[in-house]
Amino acid sequence: VDTIQLLNIDSTNIQPEHWVMMTEAIEENYNKYDGFVITHGTDTLAYTSAALSYLIQNSNKPIVVTGAQKPINVEITDAKKNLLDSFRFASEEGVSGVYVVFDGKAIIGTRARKVKSKSYSAFESINFPVAAIIDDRRITKYISNYNIERKVQFYKEIYPSIFLLKLAPGMEADVLDCIGNKYEGIVIESYGVGGLPFLDKRNFLNKLEGIIKRGKIIVVATQVMFEGSDMGLYEVGVKALQKYNVLQAYDMNIEAVITKLMWIMAQTKDFEEVRAMFYTRIHEDSLY
Repeated sequence: VDTIQLLNIDSTNIQPEHWVMMTEAIEENYNKYDGFVITHGTDTLAYTSAALSYLIQNSNKPIVVTGAQKPINVEITDAKKNLLDSFRFASEEGVSGVYVVFDGKAIIGTRARKVKSKSYSAFESINFPVAAIIDDRRITKYISNYNIERKVQFYKEIYPSIFLLKLAPGMEADVLDCIGNKYEGIVIESYGVGGLPFLDKRNFLNKLEGIIKRGKIIVVATQVMFEGSDMGLYEVGVKALQKYNVLQAYDMNIEAVITKLMWIMAQTKDFEEVRAMFYTRIHEDSLY
C-alpha cells in the first residue's frame, strides 16, 4: 500500500477542479496498482464519488471513496473501520468502478447520498440496492459489474457553470432570469414527481422559453429523495415537457445530475447531444 497526499482541505471547500486533480492522479498511477482508496470529508463525498464515476469510466479496477464522521485520532471513531473496510473491498476480486464504502456498506458512486449529519450510518444508496455488505468475517456482494475487457477512459475537463435551484412556495419566477444570466445549466429541484408552477406572477413556464432560446440546459429533478420524478403524470409536469426542451432527472441522485451535467457540458452544449448523453446510463446512475 502506497499513499500520496493530494489535498488537505475541509471537504466543504472541494470544487470541480479538485475532481480533475483526483482523476489525473489515478490516471498517472492506474497501471501501477490494483485499486485505489480516496479518503475524503463526508460533506461533499457523494458529489466526489458521482463526479469520479463520470470522469473515470469503464475502470476494471475499484476506486473507493471513504471518510468518517469522527476523526481518526479520537478514542471512539468510525474512521479506522471505514478505512479497513475500504481496503478490503478494494482488494476483493471482481470489483470495478467507483464506490463509496461507509459503515459496512459499499454503495455505487452515482447512488450515494449523505443522509445523516452525525451518525456513523451517514450514507445510503438512493433508488438502487447497495453493492455489498462488509462485516468482520466476509464481504457479501449483491451487485457485480466487473468486465476485464473494458478499456478505462479518463476525462480531464469539467464545466462548473451549473446552478441548483430548489423551489419553495412564494419564489418569484424572475429568479430564472438572474440565474440564466450567470449559468449555462440549471437544475431545478421541484416538488413530488416533478413539475413547475405556472400561475400568475410565479409562472416559471413563461420564463423557460426565453432561457432555453439562449441555449441554456434545464433539468427538472425532485426534492423527494426516493423513487424519482415522473413529469408525465400531472399538468405541472406535462406542460414543461411538451412545450419546452427540458430534461428530467427520473431516479438520479441530485449529486449525479449536477456532476453528469458538468461532465457533459465540458464536451458539448448542443441540446440534442446533451440530451442523448444525459439519458445514457453510466455506472448505474439511472434505471430509465
